Amino acid sequence: MEDDAGEQSSFVTGLIQNRAKEVGVAAFDLRSAALHLSQYIETSSSYQNTKTLLHFYDPTVIIVSPNKLAPDGMVGVSELIDRFYPSVRKVVMARGCFDDTKGAVMIKNLAAKEPSALSLDTYYKQYYLCLAAAAAIIKWIEAEKGVIVTNHSLSVTFNGSFDHMNIDATSVRNLEIIEPLHSALWGTSNKKRSLFHMLKTTKTIGGTRLLRANLLQPLKDIETINTRLDCLTKTTGIMVLIAQDELMTNEQLFFGLSQFLRKFPKETDRVLCHFCFKPKKVTSKVLDVDNAKKSQTLISSIILLKTALDALPLLAKVLKDAQSFLLANIYRSVCENEKYASIRKRIGEVIDEDVLHARVPFVARTQQCFAIKGGIDGLLDIARRSFCDTSEAVHNLANKYREELKLPNLKLPFNNRQGFYLSIPHKDIQGKLPSTFIQVVKHGNNIHCSTLELASLLDDVLINVGENGQLQHLAAVFALVDAIREDVSVLTLLAEVLCLLDMIVNSFAHTISTKPVDRYTRPHFTAHFSTIRVVDRIFTRMGTVDNLESNSSTFMTEMKETAFVMQNVSERSLIVMDELGRATSSSDGFAIAWSCCEHLLSLKA
Repeated sequence: MEDDAGEQSSFVTGLIQNRAKEVGVAAFDLRSAALHLSQYIETSSSYQNTKTLLHFYDPTVIIVSPNKLAPDGMVGVSELIDRFYPSVRKVVMARGCFDDTKGAVMIKNLAAKEPSALSLDTYYKQYYLCLAAAAAIIKWIEAEKGVIVTNHSLSVTFNGSFDHMNIDATSVRNLEIIEPLHSALWGTSNKKRSLFHMLKTTKTIGGTRLLRANLLQPLKDIETINTRLDCLTKTTGIMVLIAQDELMTNEQLFFGLSQFLRKFPKETDRVLCHFCFKPKKVTSKVLDVDNAKKSQTLISSIILLKTALDALPLLAKVLKDAQSFLLANIYRSVCENEKYASIRKRIGEVIDEDVLHARVPFVARTQQCFAIKGGIDGLLDIARRSFCDTSEAVHNLANKYREELKLPNLKLPFNNRQGFYLSIPHKDIQGKLPSTFIQVVKHGNNIHCSTLELASLLDDVLINVGENGQLQHLAAVFALVDAIREDVSVLTLLAEVLCLLDMIVNSFAHTISTKPVDRYTRPHFTAHFSTIRVVDRIFTRMGTVDNLESNSSTFMTEMKETAFVMQNVSERSLIVMDELGRATSSSDGFAIAWSCCEHLLSLKA
């Protein structure tokens, strides 16, 4: 399975519609091994529901059937993609690939939960379009990536969009949920003006994506909302007796969870879900480069999984006395789950106990080379000794250059692309470099280069021996991974828990903790009435144009309105503005006016 880099979307989405204006959507998240299914009647000829879902998933690939099957007045999903998403890769698959019967069988085999829990048996006919879309995208993923999805590994949700509030793409833009409305208006710090970037203090990519998803499709289930709030903020009034604001009152719990989450790199969720996919075929060719890369990826994933499992005792210690339902449930489902100990035991039978996850490239490569316990394979042990001997020779060669060429600041960096190379500061070079150095490249204040001796050592060992040594233990690695896959569903659960804790602790709780004690108040959500605070005045700004009667330009009118607000506003006042960053002929004037008003509010808050 190829790695997905950075925070780029990892969704593959399948779309299909019938002549009854129904649309089936299947969205497969390669990062978290999750499959989301939705089916609905498209009531708008402009496909607003479909556009909202596509905006939410932000897919890198969209799979459609060759037939538009669009009713009168509608463009069809295929043409919709061409018209509104030209930068997204569109894949047209044969109509036969959209087979709802095969889709239902796939879901039964691949879903981590029982089909009955997903209501698949009850609502099979209702979901036939999204099941057909699921069959197509799973078929495409397995063919494109050269993998097979592991049975009972996918987190499958039906009609997920109906459990959440839908915010159309236009409203998302106008409300500045993800991006500011007019970036030029706010200057270089414009991103902080969006709600997403204000809350984006998460540490993992999965946590960041979960935060984005919760802002684009907020929860509607009151019980789930209150379960999250129980972890965070104090409540008032009739609910005070059952409140559990643990993270804000229990510093040991808050900092303990923060310490636990710091043990994981940004891509942890993707690596844990890596075990949900297995290669279709493994060859036994000794010099097969693809197998060498697969071996490196698998060993890295196993090492990170080992690191994650080693951190679970800390999580158990932190959550042992947790009272809120969410944190207590995490303790029961993860910390008390014996399957994690079973997986850790299996890893310990093959992987050396001293191996830990490393971010430094050379340390990571060394960890990969020495991950398998000694004595399992004689050829592997020989390759390791050769690796150590040559690595020592490389460092001795660097010392030789430092002494003989009087280059005391010469360094020996390492990266995965070119291995070892030499880095020399410009200031240490008097005149030309000796002819000994080749492949000379200027890089900032340094010169990067190599020598024939160094290149020879790298060719002989750091590439060939390193990769061949890994190839020797392919069988042991794949056997271990197959054993881990037997309990793959608990790994996807762990990935979900880490993302959720990252969002709640590093984003929500962190945001609250950095503000004054009474800055945030817990809201009360009720399916019948609303509660709002009492305000002393209401000010509105609903757009301004030139006022000919008073001989005032737009700029002057805006400044007069702002002056009126500034003279009368209090900490209990409500200011309502229709388009906070609307670009007008006097946008600079509006920016000044709003900045003044915002500054005053911050002083009075």
